[in-house]
Amino acid sequence: MIKIMADSTCDLSKKIVDKYNIGVAPLNIIISGTTYRDKIDIETDEFFKILPTLEELPTTSMPSPEEYLKIINKAIEDGYKEILCICMSSGTSGSYQSAVLAKDYFFENNPNSTVKIYVVDSLSMSHGSGWLILKSAMLLESGYSFDELIQFNENYKTKVKHFLCVDDLNNLIKSGRLTNASAFIGKLLRVKPIMSMKKGKGAIVAKERGRNRVLKFYVDEFIRRVDNKITDFVIIGYTSDMNIAKDLAEKIRLETDFKDEIYIMQMGAAVGTHVGLGGLSMFFVEKENLKDGLVKNEIRSIRNKKDELIEKIRG
Repeated sequence: MIKIMADSTCDLSKKIVDKYNIGVAPLNIIISGTTYRDKIDIETDEFFKILPTLEELPTTSMPSPEEYLKIINKAIEDGYKEILCICMSSGTSGSYQSAVLAKDYFFENNPNSTVKIYVVDSLSMSHGSGWLILKSAMLLESGYSFDELIQFNENYKTKVKHFLCVDDLNNLIKSGRLTNASAFIGKLLRVKPIMSMKKGKGAIVAKERGRNRVLKFYVDEFIRRVDNKITDFVIIGYTSDMNIAKDLAEKIRLETDFKDEIYIMQMGAAVGTHVGLGGLSMFFVEKENLKDGLVKNEIRSIRNKKDELIEKIRG
């Protein structure tokens, strides 16, 4: 039997977590000196309601090794012999290192154990690791072995494409979740910045004016990048406004050939602390690691606008 574990930044819905019996180690959110366990001691909607009223930005801390050990020991008591733990990027949190410490501690105290434990550094944030976890659960259900699940995660973790747009970069800059270069650029921008992951950390790759242009960018990039052989579901994430997530899902259905599942899931308080209000994200597997960046996307945008103008003139 194989047990799948994660940390709470995977942001998978309770329905999915319960369906696949995924063990989740909660991050901690410290609000005005009080510590809350993500998704246990504070409801996500409640968190986003109080977030604008706080004088100081909440802080977060990784799950302790003890939190992971609780899940490992319970899994073994329940008869699991193989445990796959998929954590958020080591470039943005100590969650991965904490899981590795828990694994090492377990074997130090159980040197003769035949249990197998493998910890994946997903190099992803939020529903990026969530995508890998959900896909792993589906593959496990279809008959994948422990070694096959490990190989899948290591092969595809760098191909899970992230897009995240926020109304305000202040939370991400203050919490250090952006690269230094992107934080500097972000301070100069007066438009909606769009981020992706580069080497396990957030980086600005595009900027758009207004919600409609953001949605168009998401859909255009999805069409250009998606690996239809692997991507049999898309995850759209949001922080405080589900309607923009629904708008994106509808746009994908109307303007692309994608006919599989689109999950809409809210980001939890641990991720929402850094993203802030108005966050919109999308996750899928791309067919190849296409390079992107602010300059590249700006050039592509100019070319597209030129082509649109020419078409209008001709029409």
